[in-house]
Amino acid sequence: MSDVLADLSAQGVSIWLDDISRERLRSGNLADLVKNKHVVGVTSNPTIFQKAMEGAADNDSPYAEQLHDLRTRGVQLDEAVRLLTAYDIRWGCDVLRPVYDATDGMDGRVSLEVDPRIANDTDKTTAEAKALWWLLDRPNALIKIPATKAGIPSIAAATAAGVSVNVTLIFSLERYDAVMDAYLTGLEQAREAGLDLHSIRSVASFFVSRVDTEIDKRLAKIGTEEATALRGKAAIANARLAYQHYEQVFTSDRWKALEAAGANAQRPLWASTGVKDPSYDDTMYVVDLVAPNTVNTMPEATMNAVADHGVIRGDQVTGEYASAQRVLDDLAAQGIDYDDVVEVLEVEGVQKFMDAWTQLLEVVEGQLKAAS
Repeated sequence: MSDVLADLSAQGVSIWLDDISRERLRSGNLADLVKNKHVVGVTSNPTIFQKAMEGAADNDSPYAEQLHDLRTRGVQLDEAVRLLTAYDIRWGCDVLRPVYDATDGMDGRVSLEVDPRIANDTDKTTAEAKALWWLLDRPNALIKIPATKAGIPSIAAATAAGVSVNVTLIFSLERYDAVMDAYLTGLEQAREAGLDLHSIRSVASFFVSRVDTEIDKRLAKIGTEEATALRGKAAIANARLAYQHYEQVFTSDRWKALEAAGANAQRPLWASTGVKDPSYDDTMYVVDLVAPNTVNTMPEATMNAVADHGVIRGDQVTGEYASAQRVLDDLAAQGIDYDDVVEVLEVEGVQKFMDAWTQLLEVVEGQLKAAS
């Protein structure tokens, strides 16, 4: 029987799990996925932690002892959340450390996000990114910084300080260009400061399924035959064009000078790859975005679907730029305002993570009060 996930990895796609919990770590599940499902990285977000910590004060919960200690020490709520999440990320980094070593730091990465409530404050985001990098104290960690307008300078500043960054919540091609520019700027500043550029890594998380969710909703309102025919096409087209932008930046003279100094390219990462519309193939955001030197971070359900019935047909991106552009042109002809779509998605994305963080704080506050 074919090992589809092995085939996917052989195409240059790094498989990262979009989930973490202390139960997954304690049970050995993550180690098993690394061993048997070709998982070479992990991403987290506030929603994932909020779900992981519900019921965490139960005596048999893997969080119970730490919650008891935090309460005993009188640790403030924000710091308690920071310490709880950092514990899981460090553990995940240790599980993935052999992958990190085997890939010279390219994979074996585990991501932790800055507090999303400060997503529109450059200085606070930069300070938090550096603090989390210090707190985690693992070379294979990644600090997630959202690609808001305020986040762009933070990406450069954190990179310049030697922090490995996972840029999250990228929806538009224009913002992706700004993200790559910020990364190169940070590397140039790090080089000037005498830092080892080879130790700095980055990925740029380009969100996929949410683009279709928003555009399909608008197409349904239009309701014409031409509009209906475009359902489910925008997200993959947008991501394919993002890869074209990646190729242009990371073959430029500016990049080549940094590469000669030991720098690593910032890889595109396809995020939000779980299919939201049940009428679509549940593997489409994986199998239709196969391209060299990319990451696909998947919920476990999507990973299992790919393993079970995914069909890997080789590179589905680099020869598809013209057809991808036609999709966006056809959407514009139907009255779909691309700039408005991506702005809505960014605002909603930040708000969803803010809401999840608030819920996480509420959950941990309750667990601290309940901890014996």
